[in-house]
Amino acid sequence: MIGVRSTHWVGMIRVEDLHKSFNGVAVLRGVNLEVGKGELLALIGRSGYGKSVLLKHVAGLLRPDRGRVLVDDQDMARLRGKDLIRVRNRLGFLFQSGALFDSMTIFDNVAFPLREKTQLREMEIRDKVMVELDQVGLLGSEEKYPSQISGGMVKRASLARALVEEPEIMLIDEPTTGLDPLTGQTILNLIDACHERLQFSGIMVTHEVPKIFEVVNKVVMLHEGRVIFAGTPEEILSSEDETVKTFVAAGAEWLAHEALCHPAVPDRRKKDLHVL
Repeated sequence: MIGVRSTHWVGMIRVEDLHKSFNGVAVLRGVNLEVGKGELLALIGRSGYGKSVLLKHVAGLLRPDRGRVLVDDQDMARLRGKDLIRVRNRLGFLFQSGALFDSMTIFDNVAFPLREKTQLREMEIRDKVMVELDQVGLLGSEEKYPSQISGGMVKRASLARALVEEPEIMLIDEPTTGLDPLTGQTILNLIDACHERLQFSGIMVTHEVPKIFEVVNKVVMLHEGRVIFAGTPEEILSSEDETVKTFVAAGAEWLAHEALCHPAVPDRRKKDLHVL
């Protein structure tokens, strides 16, 4: 069976025989996957095949019809109240839309989880926020509002907010949606750099195939609610499964087309990221 737990597994996230239906329509049909400590997993597949639904189960936002989702060996469906909050406080979330508060500055958006969940003094909060803004290239934009910055900057501000508490686990949903290819690559590079720095465990839902294979440790592909591939980026590139091969080839073809439409430019240094 694809994606079943290995015998000597040490990790942070384990999904076992996960089933979920909505209005009688099966979305997840026995999903198994695991994310080891410090691993970043790419969850790929066609739209509508349950990737975001799976992510919501890991976050404890949905309860399975059958099966289990374990985060650090704790069953998310069984947790309630303070126990569920305690586990969620170990998670960082990066949403498709960015989900920034329009009425707050970039600084206040990034500071929000620290003010809500910690007893840090304002000076300590400022220091932590400025460090994260520096890491994502947003120093100088902290007093701006979301409506005053570009889509790429919104995604980077959202990443800073997600990482300011130094989460053990990151759940990332389509981080490049709505961005041009160059800006999207910048976001992937930032996620890669942050993963190297913080060594969080994570799941990233993405359509950025094959670019994402340079960023993650492991790839899982969903098709019609089931895992049809689980392995390394190198292994998926040599897969003989026709559905996997077709999906990866389509991604490579799209990437080649985008490269013609958006010729590569020299790498930008952090001080130039404010234009993206």
